[in-house]
Amino acid sequence: MQAKKRYLLVSAGVCALLLVYAWTLRVAELQTRLSHRPPAGPEPPAPRPYLEGAEQEEDGPLLQHQHTSPRERRDVHKNIYKSRRCRMDTCFDFARCQRAFRVYVYPPARGEAVSESYRKVLAAVDESPYRTRDPAEACLFLLSVDTLDRDQLSPQYVPDVRARIQALPLWNEGRNHLVFNLYSGTWPDYTEDLGFDVGQAMLAKASVDVENFRPRFDVSIPLFSKEHPQKGGERGRLTANGVPPARKYQLVFKGKRYLTGIGSETRNALYHIHNGEDMILLTTCKHGKDWEKHKDGRCDRDNEEYVRFDYQELLHNSTFCLVPRGRRLGSFRFLEALQAACIPVLLSNGWELPFSEVIDWNKAAIIGDERLLLQVPSITRSVDADHILALRQQTQFLWDSYFSSVSKIVLTTLEIIRDRIHTHMSRSRLMWNALPGGLYTLPQFSTEPTLFPFYYGLLGKAPQQEFTAVIQAVSPLQSPLQPILKLIIAVAKSKFCAQIVVLWNCEKPSPPRSKWPPVPVPLTVIQGERKTMSGRFFPHDVIRTDAVLSLDEDSVLSTNEVDFAFIVWRSFPERIVGYPARSHYWDGGKRRWGYTSKWTNEYSMVLTGAAFYHRYYNYLYTHYLPTRLLAMVDELANCEDILMNFLVSAVTKLSPIKVTQKKQYKETMMQQSCVLSRLTNGHLE
Repeated sequence: MQAKKRYLLVSAGVCALLLVYAWTLRVAELQTRLSHRPPAGPEPPAPRPYLEGAEQEEDGPLLQHQHTSPRERRDVHKNIYKSRRCRMDTCFDFARCQRAFRVYVYPPARGEAVSESYRKVLAAVDESPYRTRDPAEACLFLLSVDTLDRDQLSPQYVPDVRARIQALPLWNEGRNHLVFNLYSGTWPDYTEDLGFDVGQAMLAKASVDVENFRPRFDVSIPLFSKEHPQKGGERGRLTANGVPPARKYQLVFKGKRYLTGIGSETRNALYHIHNGEDMILLTTCKHGKDWEKHKDGRCDRDNEEYVRFDYQELLHNSTFCLVPRGRRLGSFRFLEALQAACIPVLLSNGWELPFSEVIDWNKAAIIGDERLLLQVPSITRSVDADHILALRQQTQFLWDSYFSSVSKIVLTTLEIIRDRIHTHMSRSRLMWNALPGGLYTLPQFSTEPTLFPFYYGLLGKAPQQEFTAVIQAVSPLQSPLQPILKLIIAVAKSKFCAQIVVLWNCEKPSPPRSKWPPVPVPLTVIQGERKTMSGRFFPHDVIRTDAVLSLDEDSVLSTNEVDFAFIVWRSFPERIVGYPARSHYWDGGKRRWGYTSKWTNEYSMVLTGAAFYHRYYNYLYTHYLPTRLLAMVDELANCEDILMNFLVSAVTKLSPIKVTQKKQYKETMMQQSCVLSRLTNGHLE
C-alpha cells in the first residue's frame, strides 16, 4: 500500500512539472509573436529581389510576416468549406440558361480600380461571343470587382469586397456567378481564403488544392503573370520534330528557395539531385528584406552558382523542366515550361491541375511526388525518345490552344462551364486533347468526332466518297453557252458528285428549272436572301456530304480534274485542296501586307473559286469568326476566300494544297451588270 501511495505522489509531481514546462513554452511563444508584430500603419512594398529574370513574384509581395489568430483561422475555415458540397445540380440555376449561354459583366463602380490582369480578363469576356449587356438574358454573371489578388499584404488587394458583392442586386448568394482568383491567403498559412464568402459562386482559381476543389463546379486555371498577353501570345518553341529529340540538359530549375515556412521542403532539397552537368537545379535564398538573418550554410554557395546560368538558355535547352510548388501550389514555371516545349515535371502534391476536367495531363507532363524527389532523375532518364517527342508535341498543342493568352484561358473556362450546362452538346475528351482543340470544335455543329475533318486518322475512319458542288452565281442567265452551264454539266459527270447546289446571289430572279441543263444528280437552286459574299459559305442544311466543292460561276474544269482534286482531298480532309493559288507577302517598302496573283513557285492560299474543303468550315466561318470580319468582306464584296484560307490555316496550322491540271485554270474576267460581281483583278490589292 505504501509503495502505491509513493507511486501516486511521484506521478502527480511529474504531471505538475509537465504543466509548468508547457506554460513556460506558451509564454515564450507569445513573447516571440509580440516581438515580431508589425508596426502600425501600412508598410511599403519590399524592393524587388534579384532573380535575373528567372522567377516573377508568383508568391505575392515579400512584406513583414503576419500571424493569424485562432478566431481568424476559424473564419477562414468557415468561408472555405461553407459551400464545399456545391455542384451544378445543387448550386446552379439552369433555368437562366435555357435560351442561350450569355455572360453579363457588372458595370464598374465610379472610380473602381482594376488591375491590369483583371482588365484583360474582363476584355476577354467582352470580346467573346457570349457577352450580353442585358442581365435578364444572362446565364452567368461576372464581377467587375477585382478578385484576382486576395493576399492582404499585396498592393493589388481590394478592400471591402465582401460588402460590395453583397450589395449587388443579382448576387443571390453567388448563384450563377463566376469569380476569378489567382492569389488567396497570406503568410504564413497561404490558405485559400478570399476574404469573403463566395457562397454558391463558381471559382475559376489558380493553385487550388484538390481537397477544396469542387469537381465539375469550380474550374482550376493556371497562374499567369501580369505580363501575360491578352490576345495572341508567343508561339511555342518546338521548331523541329527530330528523333531523338536531343537537348543539352536533362532537367533544369532556377528559382527561389524558402528557408522556412510552407513550400520550403522541396526546394530546400533540390541540391541533392543537382549534378552541375545535365541536372541543373539552381536556387537562391537572396530574396526578401531579411534573407541574411535567416540564411543557412548553403546560401552563399547557391547564390554564386545561381548567377552563372541564364534562365532562358536553360529553359530552351532542356528536355525536362522541374515545376516544384512555391508558397502556393501553382507556379509561373508551369506556363514557362509549356511554351518552351520543356516537359514539365510536377512536384506539387494536392494541386488540381489547370483545366483538369478536360485536359489529360499525363500526355504532356510527368506528375511526380514531392516525397520521392530523389527518384526524379531516374524517372526522367527512363522516358524513351518517342515518348519524349509525343510529350513535347502535346505541350505545344496545349500551350497554343488554351494557355498562350489571357483570352484563351478565359474562353476555355467559359467553354468548360458551357459544356456542363448543355451536356447534350458537349465536347468529348478527344476534342479537348487532340488538334485543333476544344475552342475550334464547336459542339453546336456536332458532338460526334467523325463528323469533323480532324479525327479521321485517330479514329481509323475516312471521309465520305462523294461531294456536294456549291456554285456561286452572281450573273443573270442569258445564254445557253454561259460558263456556269458548262461547269454544271462537267461536274455532274463526276462519279463522286452527289448533288449540285447553285447559290443564286444575283439581283435578278433565278431562271425556271427548264433553263438549267438536265443532269444525273439533284440540282438545287437556293435564293440568297442577303446576297452577301459571306453567304457563299453559309452552312445550308441541304449540304450533307463531308466534302464541299466550292466553285465560281466562271470556273473552267473538266470532269477528270474534278475527280483528281477530290481524290487528293480525301487524303487531306482537314485542308483546302484546289486549283487557283495566290500568295500574300509583307511589303517592306509600304509597311503593309500585299497580295499577288502572279504565277510563282510559292503560294500561301488556294482560292475557293475551285477548291474542296470540309463542310464544317462553313459552320465555323459563319458562327465562329468575329462579325466585324464578315461585315468587312460583305462591304468589300470581295476577299471571302482569303478569309476562309486564313481561318482554316489558323485552325489546323497547315497550309492549303494546290493541285495541277491539264489545262490552265481560267479566271474569266466578266463584266456583268450584277451588283455583286467580282472585281476584274480578282481581289483588292
